[in-house]
Amino acid sequence: MSLRLQIILLAMLFCVLAGMVTQIKRKKLELKYTLSWFVLIIVLIVLTCFPRLLIVIAEFLGIAAPVNMIFFLGFCFSLVIIYTLTVAISKMSDNIRSLTQKIALLEKEEEKHE
Repeated sequence: MSLRLQIILLAMLFCVLAGMVTQIKRKKLELKYTLSWFVLIIVLIVLTCFPRLLIVIAEFLGIAAPVNMIFFLGFCFSLVIIYTLTVAISKMSDNIRSLTQKIALLEKEEEKHE
C-alpha cells in the first residue's frame, strides 16, 4: 500500500470518527449502538498504519489472500451489527408492548371514573 493511499485512508477514517463523535454529542446517535463502529474504525486505523499485519493474520488463519481476509472480516462485522440491531429491536418491541398495555389499563380506568 502506498504512503499516499495510507494518508488518504487515515484522513477519511478520522473524519468518520469525528463525525460519529459529533453525532453522539448532538444526541443523534446513542453510544451503545456505535461502539461496534468505533471498534471497526480502530481496527481499520491499525491495519492502515500496519498493512503487513493483515497479511500476517491472513497467513495465520490459513486464508490465501489478504483481500479474502477483508471480505471475511466484513462478513463477521455485518453479523455483529445484525445481532446488536436484533437485540435492540427485541427490547423496543417489549417496551412498546408494555407501554401499550399500560395505556389500555389507564384508558379502562378512566372510563370507569366517567
